[in-house]
Amino acid sequence: MPQFDAFLLVSFGGPEKPDDVMPFLENVTRGRNVPRERLLEVAEHYMHFGGVSPINAQCRALLDALQLDLPLYWGNRNWDPYLADTMRQLVADGRKRVLAFPTSAFSSYSGCRQYQEDIARARAAVGEAAPEVVVVRRFFNHPGFIEVMRESARAALAQLPGAKIIFTAHSVPMSMAAGSPYVEQLHEAARLIAEGVPYRVAYQSRSGPPQVPWLEPDILDVLREEKAAGTSGVIVQPFGFLSDHMEVLYDLDYEARELAHSLELPFVRAATAGTHPRFVRMIAELVEEYQNGSMPQCIGALPPRPAQCPGDCCPAARRP
Repeated sequence: MPQFDAFLLVSFGGPEKPDDVMPFLENVTRGRNVPRERLLEVAEHYMHFGGVSPINAQCRALLDALQLDLPLYWGNRNWDPYLADTMRQLVADGRKRVLAFPTSAFSSYSGCRQYQEDIARARAAVGEAAPEVVVVRRFFNHPGFIEVMRESARAALAQLPGAKIIFTAHSVPMSMAAGSPYVEQLHEAARLIAEGVPYRVAYQSRSGPPQVPWLEPDILDVLREEKAAGTSGVIVQPFGFLSDHMEVLYDLDYEARELAHSLELPFVRAATAGTHPRFVRMIAELVEEYQNGSMPQCIGALPPRPAQCPGDCCPAARRP
């Protein structure tokens, strides 16, 4: 196969001013019959931080940190710069074969298949001139990701010795989780990161109707349980997020921290990968793997994900 001639960072997107918040949330929930009251409730989370999500700024910072021998592009699923617009720019620049890096380490519909569907829609919007796009594998067990998470956990433990690590990831509907290795990958990554330190896996940022089962336990319930069990303190590490998304800021730094304070449970939130040099180098290693056929790097008991996911991987949640 010919080598790639562009690198495409693919992310979720987020509002960058208060007037963006409701249009952004309408984009995210289009076709899902989400009540207006729920959108207004979530909008308040953004308004708590000035109506600005940090995710776009974090994507810019990551692009600035990357040192690749490829032109860099960036497209979002739900906000400017939209994937379709970026695809048009790729065509205008004459790009033929693009390597895409979605900002998700774990395999689920929203972290894997949905990105591929969005890329396919963006290519269809451009038509026959659209470049081929290959999406890199999920990297939950890549040594670069695990090493960064270990360093983050150890730095937090230095602030709160003897604490228990609570790893958090975005909850998803049980029917979605059943069709993917999401839970298995989360538990494997947590085991690799903890290296013998007491830990457990929790979930956060659940949404959707209450009658639909989602992955549990919720982080707030876990904090109450750990307090009741006499745990001396907790390190909360959002390893399911690559940077400090709104879900990290509101659900952990605000809600979970406030609950821990009210419980008198010592609480430290560990850092996400962000632009850590080892994480940036991991991206370069993934590019090398695809550009030159290098051996896939992984650690632990699970094999690396396929270089290209099959068309039926990580299906969406079943409608109730």
